[in-house]
Amino acid sequence: MKRILFLCALLFTIISCDATLPLKKEVRILVFSKTAGFRHASIETGKEAIVKLGLANHFKADTTENANAFTDANLKKYAAVVFLSTTGDVLNDTQQAAFERYIKKGGGYVGVHAATDTEYDWPWYGKLAGAYFISHPVVQEAKFIIKDTKHPSTKFFTDSVWMHKDELYNFKDINPDIKVLITIDEKSYKGGKNGDFHPFSWYHEYDGGRAFYTSMGHTKECWAEDKFLQHLLGGIQYAVGRK
Repeated sequence: MKRILFLCALLFTIISCDATLPLKKEVRILVFSKTAGFRHASIETGKEAIVKLGLANHFKADTTENANAFTDANLKKYAAVVFLSTTGDVLNDTQQAAFERYIKKGGGYVGVHAATDTEYDWPWYGKLAGAYFISHPVVQEAKFIIKDTKHPSTKFFTDSVWMHKDELYNFKDINPDIKVLITIDEKSYKGGKNGDFHPFSWYHEYDGGRAFYTSMGHTKECWAEDKFLQHLLGGIQYAVGRK
């Protein structure tokens, strides 16, 4: 009887101690897709795909097109903010200042496709995103060259060449500090304007935070492509600070 009482007391102690252990903080990201210029038809598909990526990979993705979400109090809930094919001037001065403070405190940024067609009058953002969009030819298949296989967004590639169909952006004001993950071979398609070195996906640490950008994601079909989704997932994981 004494032994049973002892075991019951021990079990109660273990349960009580376990109940006081802190719960793991849920990782949340904010997917922002406001447009003040051209609006991509793939935005809704992209939102749904990122939410599903989160459900399968232990993070929660909130979606919004409301720039009022850019406050100090709200942004601190998120490990990273995804600019999903945003275009034009999407944040006012107050919202921009809040986002700058968020990045300086260690926040993460993920830019997808038209995120580089955004905020041309905000140089800080241009350096964070890594470049600005200037033009593109018609959607077509091209040869992508994997330059870095150590990053979470590219480590799954088993070949250095990836044939992928997308809207192929040309860039200006490329930040020299970006670390290039994928380039595009301009000899493999028509309409390239960046020459022999044409970065298409990259990452870097910037002003206290982490930034990842991929120019892919124009078509709805991209969002059903396994390699693109793995690439984006790795970029999100980098931005939120997961190895």
